Amino acid sequence: MRDETLEDSRLFEGPEMDIVSPDVQKFFGLLLKKNGYVLEQLYSPLVVHTTPEHAELKKIAKGCITRHHSHHYFGFAETQWKLFDKERPRRVKPLLYVYRVLLTGIHLMCTGEVEANLLTLNKEFRLPYVADLVARKLAGPERSSLADADIAFHESEYRRLRADLQAAHEACKLPELPSAQTRAGLDDLLVRVRTKGLP
Repeated sequence: MRDETLEDSRLFEGPEMDIVSPDVQKFFGLLLKKNGYVLEQLYSPLVVHTTPEHAELKKIAKGCITRHHSHHYFGFAETQWKLFDKERPRRVKPLLYVYRVLLTGIHLMCTGEVEANLLTLNKEFRLPYVADLVARKLAGPERSSLADADIAFHESEYRRLRADLQAAHEACKLPELPSAQTRAGLDDLLVRVRTKGLP
């Protein structure tokens, strides 16, 4: 019996890396379930190894992107905000993650394209505080926490961007569900990958 997910941790040229690799059938199923994680993995510019089937999957999976992916980003942003808000002192890194998640969701609703790099996203959104937060994170632990006086501003921005994500969802022209053609394309690719013996 095949494992649905393989997990491994190892040192890779210095830093420790956590590797999580779902079985191809599970991955395809997650694509059809409005899962933003797998979309971000599939369309990440960071590629260790690729195949012609990977390129084909990226084309097919465009048809898996629906307006309901917004729910993934709403839930993820809320979870990240709660994690950020309960820490003392509050740290810059989780706050950047909140902004990254919200901007990724808004961009996806407006364009149908997956972009998960905060600096790239901010070329579009032009949030003046993002560059400063990134610089503070990179400067090290002594500058990586936020003063209590800054929290009200960031909470206001969090709520504003959630409202923007809601508006983008309501105005979105993406389909409600993946098409039958998309599902058939995934089924066909799955059979060929299994026949070829790829992982």
